[in-house]
Amino acid sequence: MAQNLFIAPTDLHSGLTSVCLGLVRALDRLGLRVGFFKPVAQSAMGQDSDASVHFIRARTNLEPSTPVSLRHAQERINQGRSGELMEDIVSRYHESCEDCDVVIVEGLVPDSQESYTQRLNVEMARNLDAQVILVSAPGERGPTELGERLTFNSRIFSESGSTPVIGAILNRLGEPTGHSLPLATDDTEPDPVPDWASECPPLRDGHLRLIGAIPWRPQLVEPRVSDIARELDAARLHGGDMDQRRVRRVSIASRTIPNMVNTLRPGTLLVTPGDREDIIVAAALAALSGIPLAGLVLTGGLRPSDQTLTFCRSALETGLPIMTSTMDTYHTTHCLASMSIAVPVDDAERIEKVMETTAEAIDAEWLRDQLAVDREPRLSPPAFRYLLTRRAREAGKRIILPEGDEPRTLQAAARCQEKGIAECVLVGKPDRIHSVAHSRDITLPHSIHIIDPDEVRDSYVDSMVELRRHKGMKPDMARALLEDNVMLATLMVALDEMDGLVSGAVHTTANTIRPALQLIKTHEAARIVSSVFFMCLPDQVRVYGDCAVNPDPDAEELADIAIQSADSATTFGITPRVAMISYSTGSSGSGDDVEKVRQATAIASKRRPELLIDGPLQYDAAAIESVARSKAPDSPVAGRATVFVFPDLNTGNTTYKAVQRSANVVSIGPMLQGLRKPVNDLSRGALVEDIVFTIALTAIQAKQVEDQGLA
Repeated sequence: MAQNLFIAPTDLHSGLTSVCLGLVRALDRLGLRVGFFKPVAQSAMGQDSDASVHFIRARTNLEPSTPVSLRHAQERINQGRSGELMEDIVSRYHESCEDCDVVIVEGLVPDSQESYTQRLNVEMARNLDAQVILVSAPGERGPTELGERLTFNSRIFSESGSTPVIGAILNRLGEPTGHSLPLATDDTEPDPVPDWASECPPLRDGHLRLIGAIPWRPQLVEPRVSDIARELDAARLHGGDMDQRRVRRVSIASRTIPNMVNTLRPGTLLVTPGDREDIIVAAALAALSGIPLAGLVLTGGLRPSDQTLTFCRSALETGLPIMTSTMDTYHTTHCLASMSIAVPVDDAERIEKVMETTAEAIDAEWLRDQLAVDREPRLSPPAFRYLLTRRAREAGKRIILPEGDEPRTLQAAARCQEKGIAECVLVGKPDRIHSVAHSRDITLPHSIHIIDPDEVRDSYVDSMVELRRHKGMKPDMARALLEDNVMLATLMVALDEMDGLVSGAVHTTANTIRPALQLIKTHEAARIVSSVFFMCLPDQVRVYGDCAVNPDPDAEELADIAIQSADSATTFGITPRVAMISYSTGSSGSGDDVEKVRQATAIASKRRPELLIDGPLQYDAAAIESVARSKAPDSPVAGRATVFVFPDLNTGNTTYKAVQRSANVVSIGPMLQGLRKPVNDLSRGALVEDIVFTIALTAIQAKQVEDQGLA
């Protein structure tokens, strides 16, 4: 039976939804089967629609039941039929929370206009047999005042009898006072945060456990420019990247150019009268200089001349959004200052950041122990990403990035360095790297190492000649090859100066792999180099190989790919059950392609008899239990496969992209297998998050190479 955690806010603006979403993420990535239940819908606008349920359905594979409407709950209570209301709530709970280890139950936000909400929270927690976690945002309260608030709310639940309050989560710690929305012309630093665990009486004295301390982060409340346009009911003069760019700060631009250029920074939204064409041109110059402003709001119902817009066309092509408001500058600014900081239901990127930040600040392992869940964990996508981050930190490896001045790579390197995922080494001209970082508002940690290729290239010529002497390599040829930063970085890995390499944000797959094949080569246990993708399906992570390297492997090579892919699955916490994919299942079909898969299965089974492997299997027979029961009832793999090995590159690449795009699945990879030292390729459309996880993969591979002595 599932353990229930009832999440009860102490105040109106505690950030209840973000904490509940973070709890789901934190427990899910520990491998627990987490459910979510919202008994009664409640929105900030007093409507019956509920953002929490929408976000859970959008960001997880859960399908929570529809909450009781607030209006319906009010009617039942007013009619003295609260018993019927509880029966309805319990029934809806059981609809969506079967086969869960733990269920997060989101309570109602207390409201002075609806005094029954606190009593209803107590009744719901009691009827669902839940343990209670209090959520509070201290705001301007000090530790003593907050302690009194927590103690009061804890007593409300404990006095009901059998509803224990096990702890508290503090939210938005360090939030600047007076900021309903972090849009300002200044960048004030948050106030120092008290040590709540030792200064707040009920937490200090052990009456309540501090389960999470979630810091305030300005990026978690940064709206998109399109959200601003909707709030202002502004017309789009030029949409640009309005749906992607975010507003970090607002600058009211009414001064002359020399007195306002310092405000032209990444993420700044300029608000200016529509006839200030000098400011519009200054913003265009900033955009052409590589500064990604959030956009421009032109006030007073005024718009620039067509000649000015034509002059600024190149700047607009960088994605700079421009909108016009019929309000004057004062009323536009007032409207922005009072804008809600709630996450819009269609802002998937922002809610993902909220969930991750919240999850990282929660002591989920203590909660797991407190709940005493005794089941084998599953490796969900959040659990897989958490495992990558944790194991990469433990590995402590140096990963070289030859595309050192590429903005996404820079941002990923800064994030990895800051979080301790890996020690990142950037290859590129230091002045160029720092210039790109400054223009993109990326703070490079002081500990990050930059290698100027022009200063070190000559010192590697002799090593290059030695490694490629059998191919007739001469110094002048080596010097020319080392002009390529990927080749230079790969040589550093081959010489054991670096533990691994990640490239491909601006280079082709061939540019990344070819130097590795020439200089690093395969380890003794591998016949070929292959690749896998980690496909983060909603319910679990699956391994697809080979989808990037070998066009048409023979049976021996296909068997090698299967073994390498199974080993990679094991390395990253996935129990390998290998399905050799074909257009036929078992002995139902014939042909050269099917026979190749059949032979490869036999070869792999002979080389690794302990491995669960079966084939040929059709994809549906490998993946779906109901299909497996009819097509391959005796297979130890069918319906339960975690590793899918495709017969050729055409099939593998097509399948992974079809699954990725049609099912909106995150894929991590390709990760190369079989090399002495890890080298991994990026998609040229890779996001910063993709690069971060690829760096983590590479660090873990490097640790595996070290542990197994493969290098």
